[in-house]
Amino acid sequence: MRRDTNAAGDIFGGWVAAQMDLAASTAAEGFAACKCVTVAINGLTFHHPMSVGDELNVYTRIVKVGRTSITICAEAVRRIRRTNIRQKVTSGHFVFVAVDEKGHPQALSKD
Repeated sequence: MRRDTNAAGDIFGGWVAAQMDLAASTAAEGFAACKCVTVAINGLTFHHPMSVGDELNVYTRIVKVGRTSITICAEAVRRIRRTNIRQKVTSGHFVFVAVDEKGHPQALSKD
C-alpha cells in the first residue's frame, strides 16, 4: 500500500523486515511447539527495492538450534506486478528464544 512507501515510491525496508519476522516466528514456534520471542536480527541485507503492487513471499529455514534458541534464515522474494519475474528483496537471520508462560527462557524439547 502507498502508506508503506518512502518518498521514492519503494516499500519501506522496515515493513519487509516485519513480514520476515512474522514468517520466521511462525517457523520457530512450529519447531519449538511453544511461544518464541525475537531476540536478534543478524545480517539483514536489502538486495533490491520492492514496489507497490509487487507480491511478497517469505521463505524460511532453520539454520541453528541451541538449548533455548533457534536461528532462522529468512528470504523475502518479490514477484514483480503483472509478471512472473521473481527477485530476492531481503535476507537475514532471525534469532528466537523459546519461552514459558512467564516469559522465561525454556529448553527446547529433544523430541
